[in-house]
Amino acid sequence: MFRPLPFFIGLRYTRAKRRNHFISFISLISMLGLTLGVLVMILVLSVMNGFDRELRTRILGMVPHATINGYQPIDDWRSLADALLADPRVEAAAPFVQLQGMLTHDGNVAPVLVNGVIPEAEARVSIIEDHMQAGSLDNLADGEFGIIIGELTARRFGVGEGDMLTFVLPEASVTPAGVFPRLKRFRVAGIFKVGAELDSSLALIHAGDAARLTRWKPGQVQGVRIKLQDLFEAPRVAWDLVTRLPGEYYAQDWTRSHGNLFAAIRMEKTMIGLLLLLIVAVAAFNIISTLVMVVTDKKADIAILRTLGASPGTIMGIFMVQGSVIGVVGTVAGCILGVLAALNVSALVAGLEGMLGTQFLSSDVYFINYLPSQLIWSDVVLICAAGLGMSFLATLYPAWRASRTEPAEALRYD
Repeated sequence: MFRPLPFFIGLRYTRAKRRNHFISFISLISMLGLTLGVLVMILVLSVMNGFDRELRTRILGMVPHATINGYQPIDDWRSLADALLADPRVEAAAPFVQLQGMLTHDGNVAPVLVNGVIPEAEARVSIIEDHMQAGSLDNLADGEFGIIIGELTARRFGVGEGDMLTFVLPEASVTPAGVFPRLKRFRVAGIFKVGAELDSSLALIHAGDAARLTRWKPGQVQGVRIKLQDLFEAPRVAWDLVTRLPGEYYAQDWTRSHGNLFAAIRMEKTMIGLLLLLIVAVAAFNIISTLVMVVTDKKADIAILRTLGASPGTIMGIFMVQGSVIGVVGTVAGCILGVLAALNVSALVAGLEGMLGTQFLSSDVYFINYLPSQLIWSDVVLICAAGLGMSFLATLYPAWRASRTEPAEALRYD
């Protein structure tokens, strides 16, 4: 089988046992460093992708992708929901009434955002039913003044299902006895836990009860919450929907309320990726020192090849092949090990926790109690391409230096 001369000799140099064992050791270290750098980069980015996925599914599964709000209370929300569902980009719609205030119990006070919802409609746009620790969304009934609170709120007040809480609205009622804040007693109908700050800042009541608190007519709502097929298209889709709807409406989307959180995660992933890329770069450029020493060790061989008619380009190709083989083997090994580690890191960490009898991610501190991982193949391709590219660049200077070797100078003392 025909093989070009630089490729043949370069592979032969790679396989051959060198007289200088230190050069062999440096070559091995370069290869292992590149393997470790690629492995760590794939693993860390996969874990960050996993945290990003968990935040996206949990937080954005609870907060609206987008809302269509009326400047005045909406009387017929079903007609508005049907008009929104006619757009293929909208998966589901549900009415809501939003109230801000404070919950109190036995002298403890906590700020809260209360959403008035219709249980059967809310289940189609929210993941809350999948994260109920006590009670159910169906426990909210019109006129019974039940409330579903987060696990952190329940723990703060020391309450459970069936206990009573007082909701204080930021309004005052004028009575003959003076000015008093508006209060309403609610019975805890359920407790949810989805993680992050939502467990301490969000509560749900029935939309009918919310309308009574705001002194609206029965059936009136503030707006309609929509669930989109592509949540990252929320700003554009919400604007398109509002411009096509008859009547006066305005739109809001999740990028205004939680966009900073996901922008911060994306920036962290980028910065950590760049820092880890430096590890790969250091390992790749160790190839330079390896090849420089190989070139020094092989000066006599280079001189003989030149006297036999090898061109400087041929000599340069030989050492580029040798350095590239180190880069390819290191990158491929790191890629395989990194993919295996990323696919199994959750199980490995869980096994280590069981062996040590401790929990690295406590649900009391973090919003999840396990280490998530999501392998994105585009990241793997990018990391491997970067490793191979830097390995190839690292071969250029030593190979060029080898091609500049003068045969007479190299053989003068041999």
